[in-house]
Amino acid sequence: MDELRLERVLAAVELIPPGRVASYGNIGAVTGNSARLVGRILREYGSTVPWWRVTNAAGDHPVRPSERWMEHWAAEGIRLKPNRQGCRIGDHRADLAALAEAYAAHMRALGEEP
Repeated sequence: MDELRLERVLAAVELIPPGRVASYGNIGAVTGNSARLVGRILREYGSTVPWWRVTNAAGDHPVRPSERWMEHWAAEGIRLKPNRQGCRIGDHRADLAALAEAYAAHMRALGEEP
């Protein structure tokens, strides 16, 4: 795994505000990676970042209803859809322009190009 790609994805996930979500594709667009790679990175290395704030494009969480992510969502005010698989992403999506701006500032502070 390319260390820089890994660090970029994890940094972007850390910047998603509490109570908000972003899709794998959203994080991919911000970091210049594919949605699939974002999912792989979170699955393998995401335990130290707020992984529960990343969903698929429909707002569903990849892990079937689980106390682990459902507790985080409840604490952050992210409401479940009636099917209990995820949230209405339009109601909870992070401001993507602000996320991209915060990510770019974070990378510049590290001496990296966004």
